[in-house]
Amino acid sequence: MATLKEMLNAPEILVAPGIYDALTGLMAEQAGFKAVYLSGASIAYTRFGRPDIGLVAMDEVTSTLGAIAERVNVPIIIDGDTGFGNALNVQRTVRLFERNGAGAIQLEDQTMPKRCGHLKDKTLVGTSEMTGKIKAALDARGSDNFLVIARTDAIAVEGFDAALDRAEHYVEAGADMLFIEAPQDDAQMRALCDRFKGRVPLMANMVEGGKTPILPAAELQALGYGFVIFPGGTVRALAHHLTNYFASLAEHGTTAPFMDNMFDFKGLTDLVGTPEMLELGKKYENG
Repeated sequence: MATLKEMLNAPEILVAPGIYDALTGLMAEQAGFKAVYLSGASIAYTRFGRPDIGLVAMDEVTSTLGAIAERVNVPIIIDGDTGFGNALNVQRTVRLFERNGAGAIQLEDQTMPKRCGHLKDKTLVGTSEMTGKIKAALDARGSDNFLVIARTDAIAVEGFDAALDRAEHYVEAGADMLFIEAPQDDAQMRALCDRFKGRVPLMANMVEGGKTPILPAAELQALGYGFVIFPGGTVRALAHHLTNYFASLAEHGTTAPFMDNMFDFKGLTDLVGTPEMLELGKKYENG
């Protein structure tokens, strides 16, 4: 299997759906995706029923990552938020995430507590603090195959030109990939790609209903992006589907009218590999 670094250096853009647990990771892998993105926002939504405003702790993300890495075999890109503190916290976060199976970490230049990149009223740390975090992350990783993604949220706070200037510093600090969050139109997306493509892989973030235009992967690739995530699409699809499921169950008092839109018992057990696990267990029954 190709490494994440090799996939990002390939001509074709790498597409990663957002996941939040081992089941969604498994299903993404079974659908043929070559990488997955562990979304911090989706952990907040699904595990705590809370918004993405910095409420999820590092150990909660780490335990989620470990469960996913034990089940899937494709690279996991993980949302590391701000690194959960200063440069020393970043180093501990990198070591824990790498040991628990991540292939890359995304670090952003927001202050703590952070908030979703498509919400208002974000605040940023200084450029020098963020470049220090990037260097600390690079020093802490155990392998060059573990990638450090530098994200800036400066477009919404300081303006587009300032965001490009910050991104320039992050590239100079050694970031393996650049993520300029929430460009607001095609012109901004084209301008940032024109400046950085060919120098460092560029990451696009497709948020349904967010500030950035939703473009198909082929168009993003043509602009110069090498990696695109759909971080919240999975949980948004799930929430929409479950809204209909619960409404049907509440109305009818049975799941029968909804059966065509859900797995039955066998369907789900086949999906998660129950027959294979039971067969494997027989191998050890007699010592």
